[in-house]
Amino acid sequence: MNWHKTTIEIAISGKGLRDITPTIRAQLKEWEVQEGMCFLFLQHTSASLIISENWDPTARADLETFMERLVPERDSWYTHDLEGPDDATSHIRSMLTDSSLTIPVDDGDLSLGTWQGIYIFEHRARPHRRKLLMRVLSVE
Repeated sequence: MNWHKTTIEIAISGKGLRDITPTIRAQLKEWEVQEGMCFLFLQHTSASLIISENWDPTARADLETFMERLVPERDSWYTHDLEGPDDATSHIRSMLTDSSLTIPVDDGDLSLGTWQGIYIFEHRARPHRRKLLMRVLSVE
């Protein structure tokens, strides 16, 4: 077994879903991993990781709209607003989703379903640079 690790920095322009599947696949290819487990961990409390449909862009738009409706900004009961009106909401949205994912690797690729992709779900309006820890345990 081999343990591969890196930190990937991803520039995010603002709220929404950003497909990072190609970035993860490229790193797997560079490491020449054929079989194993891929562990992803986002080191932030105002963004998250999700697996969702990656073919039809309306699926992403619906998820973004759903999250806006589920946790709307500027509700009167929010008190955490040191970094702006999306401060409390970004943490709540992150809590409702995931900060880590585990995905099997088979035949040199992520074992995702036909229409699945890996996304950073950015919950902040302003641009950020997000750090994603990628760890892969490969079986030789």
